[in-house]
Amino acid sequence: MTAMVTPFDADERLDVAEAQRLAAYLVAEGNEALVVSGTTGESPALNDAEKITLIEATKAALGNRAAVVAGTGGNNTRHSVELTKRAADAGADAILAVVPYYNKPTQDGMLRHFGALAEATPLPLIIYNIPGRTAVNMQPATLLDLARRYPTIAGVKESSGDLAQFAAILRARPPGFGFWCGDDHLFLPALALGADGLISVAAHLCAREYRALLEAHRLGDNASAARIHLDLAELVAILFATTSPIPVKWAMRELGFAVGACRSPLGAMPADLAERLRPHLEPYRDRSRARLAASAP
Repeated sequence: MTAMVTPFDADERLDVAEAQRLAAYLVAEGNEALVVSGTTGESPALNDAEKITLIEATKAALGNRAAVVAGTGGNNTRHSVELTKRAADAGADAILAVVPYYNKPTQDGMLRHFGALAEATPLPLIIYNIPGRTAVNMQPATLLDLARRYPTIAGVKESSGDLAQFAAILRARPPGFGFWCGDDHLFLPALALGADGLISVAAHLCAREYRALLEAHRLGDNASAARIHLDLAELVAILFATTSPIPVKWAMRELGFAVGACRSPLGAMPADLAERLRPHLEPYRDRSRARLAASAP
């Protein structure tokens, strides 16, 4: 899956048409699902009406070609429950909910929060654990307890960056519980431990390569998987050299998508980082030109 950026026009208004065009491009490039209004989609800078509009528009553009996963998490349980219900009504296929940030809930608080979300909708719910942004880590025992209690909790996007934590979850997860790596640079190590897939930022650019890596791993072609991983390592490092989604949004503008700049309080793309990233975009320019030409009215 790609966690999709949110396009804005020159006045920082939601650009629905460009969101639909970008969504269609990402699926054509090999994504099986898109996360909308997630962190990469600048969810903290979107209001609820914009999030619902984005979910509806993306689903309308994709139909049954790919799943739309709606980011509805927050640090207010009642609000997250209400937004989750609205996302389901808007056509979302699944929910991604981040561990509550800033207020630093206890593990018991996380059990209560995600239990309330799971009870609010029959849609599959993916828990998003990213301590670097939330300031708190969901422990494997808490996650596994939730998985056992609530059948609709379908898996985790694990972005702790801790392979020991990955292993603890994968070793004890119940049957059918999905594990998506949330760190692009750890995709191959996570697959080696038994992960099912990736929820990616870099796949805005290199979804084809990540799919090839996944298929090589599944076929036991470790040399090919490692080569792809190493070939992408510098690109991935640059995309996360400053706060995401600043670099990837700049990259998509370079490739011809009118996604606009990030909303405040995120800053502009540093000039030196742009110069480092620009040469890495060359392999993807022809792809984007071809897709954009094909989608032109």
